[in-house]
Amino acid sequence: MAHLHLCWELGGGLGHAGRLKMLAQALLARGHRVTLSLRDLAHTRALLADLDVPKFQAPVWQQRSSGLPPTQGNLAEILFLFGYLDAVPLRGMVDGWRALFGQLRPDLVVADFAPTAILAARSLGLRSASVGSGFYSPPPGKSLPPLRDWEPIPAQRLSSSEARVVGNANLLLPSTAVPFEHGAELFLGDVAVLCTWPELDHYGRAEHEAAHWVGPSLLSPGGLAPHWPPGEGRKVFAYLKAGHASHRAVLQALVDEGCRAVVYLPDVAGGAAPPVISPQLHYADAPVDLTLALAEADLCISHGGVATLAQALLAGVPLLMLPMQNEQFLIARQVARSGAGYNAALLQPDGDWRGAVRRILEQDSYRLAARAFAARRRGFDPKRMNDEIAALLERQMASTQQS
Repeated sequence: MAHLHLCWELGGGLGHAGRLKMLAQALLARGHRVTLSLRDLAHTRALLADLDVPKFQAPVWQQRSSGLPPTQGNLAEILFLFGYLDAVPLRGMVDGWRALFGQLRPDLVVADFAPTAILAARSLGLRSASVGSGFYSPPPGKSLPPLRDWEPIPAQRLSSSEARVVGNANLLLPSTAVPFEHGAELFLGDVAVLCTWPELDHYGRAEHEAAHWVGPSLLSPGGLAPHWPPGEGRKVFAYLKAGHASHRAVLQALVDEGCRAVVYLPDVAGGAAPPVISPQLHYADAPVDLTLALAEADLCISHGGVATLAQALLAGVPLLMLPMQNEQFLIARQVARSGAGYNAALLQPDGDWRGAVRRILEQDSYRLAARAFAARRRGFDPKRMNDEIAALLERQMASTQQS
């Protein structure tokens, strides 16, 4: 029996904790010991309540960095926001991870967007692995790719940012440790498992450009059964947030186009007034069972979260995507390139949202592309995927013991 410590340091939402929960369950079923370090213990408590393993607060950066560009051009510049501008304050977080690992003594550190955990593990001679979506699992052995290739960000700025991050990380390694050569190593560890497919990869990599594609992490089905408004209109499932400037315009477009929609808008579920009131719109009081909703939907509208996109495509349902941040934009761009969806990032709040809805519903190409995706990935099983990850991690530990 081995001890694996699963870590989450950066990023928001429940996706990271959900992915680690499923992996932990697979490892426990194989007889291993598991512990967790989490960025947010409070928000994840309900999700992880039935996972009976020790859970610790991850050492996280709590200061505000000033004087940085308004947007981050690569992953190195994202790390500037979390302590990597200078080695002196970064050392405090590394010391926190080192103390945690010193107490727990894991055989393998598994990072989900946890670069400082990987840095601390290397400083202690511990082996590490990474799991996660393509966004924070960049191509190995080369410079970090640009995250905003549509902007004229100088290449020298990006390379200088990466060199600064790598340099500061190496200052915290003992002389006996192998120094980092590329920024990607801080995210990948000794072995990287990509919880996505090439079709959804943020960097557009081909199948042969990464060793371990296992598919997206999908939580077990659950949630409310969809309650479709009566009538003859096309069925649309929409998962939207009030923080997007166009959420109201999109819902009005559905009404104007005669659609019937099941809408999960967390603000409305929490008691806020619906942005558009119509008998054609049913606002769910809690998260909806995606499996049931997508089995009947003609269109799925979301902001570009990996899990929702993947489940829609596995159901053969085309997508209208309203990304709210860069990670969502990059994956929405990949889906749009496949023909299975429309990336509405360039539409303004007063844009032709009704035209966008009509285009996806009436042009067969979107539906056919989504169904082709579903056919390629038919038989995907999230449980089997987590068993595959567990087996990969076991092989990593076995190779370490033999070397």
